[in-house]
Amino acid sequence: MKLHLIPVNPIREDGLNPKSRKRIMPDLLTEPPAIDPVYEAHVYCNIPTIAERSMEGHAPHYFKLVSVQVLIRHGDRYPLYAIPKTKRPDIDCTLVPSRKPSHPQLEAFIKHMSKGSAAQMDGTLGSLPRYPSHSLCEMGELTQTGVVQHLRNGQLLREIYINKHKLLQSDWTAKQLYLETTGKSRTLQSALALLYTFLPDFDWKKINMRHQWSTIFCSGSCDCPMRNHYLEEEQRRQYSLRVKNNNLEKIYVDMAKIVGIPTRQLRASNPIDSLLCYFCHNVSFPCTNTGCIGMEHFKVIKRHQLEDERERQEKKLYFLYALLATHPLLNQTVNRLQRIAEGKKEEVFVLYSAHDVTLSPVLSALGITEARFPRFAARLVFELWQDGKKPKEHFIRILYNGADVTFQTSFCKDYYKRSSKPMCPLEKFVSFVKRDMFLVFNSTSYYDACRRRPL
Repeated sequence: MKLHLIPVNPIREDGLNPKSRKRIMPDLLTEPPAIDPVYEAHVYCNIPTIAERSMEGHAPHYFKLVSVQVLIRHGDRYPLYAIPKTKRPDIDCTLVPSRKPSHPQLEAFIKHMSKGSAAQMDGTLGSLPRYPSHSLCEMGELTQTGVVQHLRNGQLLREIYINKHKLLQSDWTAKQLYLETTGKSRTLQSALALLYTFLPDFDWKKINMRHQWSTIFCSGSCDCPMRNHYLEEEQRRQYSLRVKNNNLEKIYVDMAKIVGIPTRQLRASNPIDSLLCYFCHNVSFPCTNTGCIGMEHFKVIKRHQLEDERERQEKKLYFLYALLATHPLLNQTVNRLQRIAEGKKEEVFVLYSAHDVTLSPVLSALGITEARFPRFAARLVFELWQDGKKPKEHFIRILYNGADVTFQTSFCKDYYKRSSKPMCPLEKFVSFVKRDMFLVFNSTSYYDACRRRPL
């Protein structure tokens, strides 16, 4: 039997019923639901429309919020790959407040970003632009949609964590924040957009942005041979699934004919990346003298991507990769939460600005198998709460795009059944990261798990 989140009317982006109780558990289904590639693509685009509901900051009144750590994927971007011999999608990456989608604070954001000389930026970050500005987007550049997605994320989190829970006061200091981003302009700009609407007041002198060279944020613990081994195995699995899909192959052959290149070259250009950009921006798919790439091509490739994600969950190779890939980041997170639980008042708000390849393994490692692949501007939030009645006791909540996924995690599933509290004891998370993550490798430490060949 498999667990699945099923959309219920009214359909919300995360497939959860807004009327359901605060503690959301998946419905039991014997059959996996049919995949709707167009619906899923819309979810992935995450076009800013109506205000979203979210479960962040919900706790019994006697609980005190003491820390929030946020891991985001950058917002909507221009493709990283072009489909050879086609005209690139015509998308303007300058920021124009009168153009949709927009945000009430977009104009002020642009003004503020052009004044940022006082910020402390690690290494090469200082040379990156603070906001997108090309009239024809560059490859991988954040779009106005991407900026607006994170202005909205910041605003939503501010209403909950600053206005309601007073996590930061108006006289906040640089030491209360920990900010880290990969070296891409799209992640730096996404972080700045979120911080601009989130902070009580955005003061460049208090912004100290660290540079993370690794997309899995492994910092000084990146040497892990077995992680690479499981990633190679996972890539083999992906390859064999693709080769078996005759329908997909036919579509690639057809598209290659339209474009006038060998099928192999078309496949290597990762066309779904480009096509999603056309789709998300409501631009017609490209045409040549031979014909047009159409919605049927798009649907088949997108459906395959979704089937691949489903098989990835079942086969567990990716899960083994994810445990080893994310341990350094989760370990850093747990150490920080423990320091705060002991009374330290530093780094109470943390922001990691990252990529789909950062968020996806974290979700997998935590055991949140029902989560969708990270959409543009996805957010994963770790909240640390202190029990007002027993101040020594601390609990965490984990939220993905506003939905409470605490009890989908492997380390808190069982606790949910026995407890009346709507959150998970911090110790459960600590023992998962410090010990239980390695059990499946027959190891007791990260170092050992990274070097032990499977039986």
